[in-house]
Amino acid sequence: MILTVLGAVDDVMMGNVLTHEHILVDFIGAAAYDPARWNRDDVIKRVLPYLHEVRRLGCQTFVDCTPQYVGRDVLLLQELSRLSGLHIVTNTGYYGGSDPKFLPPPAFVETESQLAARWIREWDCGIENTAIRPGFIKISVNGGPLSELSRKLVRAAALSHLQTGLTIVSHTGPAVGALEQIGLLREAGVSPSAFIWVHAQRETDWNRFGEATRLGAWVSLDGVDDANVELYVAMLSRLKAERCLHRVLLSHDAGWYEPGLANGGDFRGYATLFSRLIPALGRENFSMEEIVKLTQDNPREAFSIHLRQQGIESP
Repeated sequence: MILTVLGAVDDVMMGNVLTHEHILVDFIGAAAYDPARWNRDDVIKRVLPYLHEVRRLGCQTFVDCTPQYVGRDVLLLQELSRLSGLHIVTNTGYYGGSDPKFLPPPAFVETESQLAARWIREWDCGIENTAIRPGFIKISVNGGPLSELSRKLVRAAALSHLQTGLTIVSHTGPAVGALEQIGLLREAGVSPSAFIWVHAQRETDWNRFGEATRLGAWVSLDGVDDANVELYVAMLSRLKAERCLHRVLLSHDAGWYEPGLANGGDFRGYATLFSRLIPALGRENFSMEEIVKLTQDNPREAFSIHLRQQGIESP
């Protein structure tokens, strides 16, 4: 199954999936963070047309990767799910290895076990006094080699996975940090198949993509926009030639309603993958089976909730 903001859904119902997007983000930092900085009705008015658009294009599941203290608002996501007809998935975890200003004070002083207990509590009891539960774990790390703070967040995510079966989605970038995280997870007894290397497109050495997929990890190419469709076709063609498409995820990392900016700022929609990238892949002789693998099969396997231990995976 997957867990959406409206409850559990059989993973066969996910359909076409956008695996890394955002509705709202607030970069003010954890010290000044306050949900009163935005009005949900204003956000809905601004964002809902973009969700309707991508729903018409065939998207059925929308993974919102905005973490706690950066704009996660699960009641907002729940209402947008009802209004748009999209399955929307939210997260637990802390975002801060790449910029500590987004971390609350406990992240600096608590152990990985204590941090994991916080995240597991959201899985067990719901997020922020609601019945809404997370569908994955979202963390971030520095570019690598990993700082001790980043390593602690990774270890906390590993402990959380072993208690919940939730996939670990890590804002990473260059391969050095991704491969170090894979090593830490394996040391903790977590299979790399529970790990998504986020923003992998920022790695310039495309050989590293294959290295990560052969270890079993997921490679997320999540910066699709109108200006880089040809680049994504080239990356995917390379991965196809290396027989690695079965571990690849695609998305835009788009949206980004920002509190404090007029009308939420320069909001970017979610249509390019469906309106431009998929047709471009078809012109490059990607089969329908390969396209379905990228947009449906891989996301379903990546986000389906089950325990993935090193050497042993439960169904």
